Amino acid sequence: MCYSVKGGGQEVGRSCILLSFKEKNILLDCGIHPGMTGVDALPFVDLIDCERIDLLLITHFHLDHCGALPWFLEKTSFRGRCFMTHATKAIYRMILSDYIKVSNIGADHMLYSENELEKSMDKIEVIDFREQKEVNGIKFWCYVAGHVLGACMFMIEIAGVKVLYTGDFSRLEDRHLCAADMPNIRPDALILESTYGTQIHENRDIRESRFTSVVRGIVTRGGRCLIPVFALGRAQELLLILDEYWSKCEELRDIPIYYASSLARKCMSVYQTFVSGMNSSIQKQIAVRNPFNFKHVKYLRSIDYFEDIGPCVVLATPGMLQSGLSRELFESWCSEPKNGCIIAGYCVEGTLAKHILTEPDEIAALNGHRLSVRMQIAYISFSAHTDYNQTSNFIRQLKPPNAIFVHGEASEMLRLRLAINREYEGPSGNEIQTFSPRNTEEVKLYFRGEKTAKMVGRLAQKTPSDGQIISGILVKRNFNCHLMVPEDLPVYDSIMVHVNLPKVTLEVVVRLSMLLHGNVLLL
Repeated sequence: MCYSVKGGGQEVGRSCILLSFKEKNILLDCGIHPGMTGVDALPFVDLIDCERIDLLLITHFHLDHCGALPWFLEKTSFRGRCFMTHATKAIYRMILSDYIKVSNIGADHMLYSENELEKSMDKIEVIDFREQKEVNGIKFWCYVAGHVLGACMFMIEIAGVKVLYTGDFSRLEDRHLCAADMPNIRPDALILESTYGTQIHENRDIRESRFTSVVRGIVTRGGRCLIPVFALGRAQELLLILDEYWSKCEELRDIPIYYASSLARKCMSVYQTFVSGMNSSIQKQIAVRNPFNFKHVKYLRSIDYFEDIGPCVVLATPGMLQSGLSRELFESWCSEPKNGCIIAGYCVEGTLAKHILTEPDEIAALNGHRLSVRMQIAYISFSAHTDYNQTSNFIRQLKPPNAIFVHGEASEMLRLRLAINREYEGPSGNEIQTFSPRNTEEVKLYFRGEKTAKMVGRLAQKTPSDGQIISGILVKRNFNCHLMVPEDLPVYDSIMVHVNLPKVTLEVVVRLSMLLHGNVLLL
């Protein structure tokens, strides 16, 4: 089995992994790099024979996992099938439509148009959690991944060999999402994220308290508090926290909270539609009052509707400050010490959000001017990725013989590999091979699956005794072998049984005298 990393290898961004086994080819995710533009943001698709891809599986709606999908579906020779969950498909269209609008690049450098995005929707099929499907002999099903609404982990089975791809996942329940499932099947190989390496997340209550304390400090001194977010995901978690905190603090209620995104209202309607995919706490609340009908949050479609006249809290997209409303507000507010910016999620290398965490004295504005940075910068991670404890426990319970780390910076990935290797070395009987391939690098694993034939139909109605020889017709298709009597062929396969009675004509040349017996002619 060959694992070829086309994106997300020793980096975070443009996740894309090609899995090949027994002449079957599966592409896992198809994202773009948030810190790049145009074709530079794509995975290494020039190394993929798109026409030979049987199956494309998308784990969730974040751009670094699905942002290149319209391009791949509309501008390559791919003719396979593409699957994602219902919630992911609903949100995918909105997220990418917004990406097209806010990308600060010319039309000539855009990867795809709104029309191409719309056409791609017809080529995407949906899958329910734990629903098993089969395409060209490839069996697959998905588990809840946490992380964001609709996110899933895919289990793939080819010829009896199982591979689990986690995508981005979190094993901790938060205010609205369930924790990732723990599959009850041991995979032969595990492909998992390594975003936070060996880091340990702080306790949820401590993190929320620190977050509300920083927000309160900024607005009570008369400042503007900017929180860059993606339209869907952590934004809803932060809005739930802020709305609850404002309800408790009467003295803050005159200070507005804005959710600034062109998708704001559409996003919330999607969250209300897929509430069944959230945790039990949200489902209990929804019976009384929809928790996403916020009491203290106002929606803001664009900066044209914003009156910048005093202290406020603004959650604005995009989350990495590369362009759009969050970038405009940051450039407007960054030179004033009383203002503040809270980075609440993971930041990719090459983005402004990552850069300001290094506490620079100034930044380059989008217009090329230099701006001083004097506002307060705080990093409080609400990123729903696994930390070391979650990753280690996940591996310990699954016990995969092989683990392939992706979606992490090289240094974090190396530390994680070394820690996992130390944990499983020795005579424990649970040794694990670990890999952290670079982009374009391949990992090859060798599996010898057992070949078994399953008796079906009339042949399976009676349990054979030990040592009994069973006779029948062996039918092999897509790595499955079935043994049956000939009469059952039409039931279990498209093969029809025909009985042919041949008529044979023989030409014999003899003398007439040889056919005479007495006076009787023998015919």
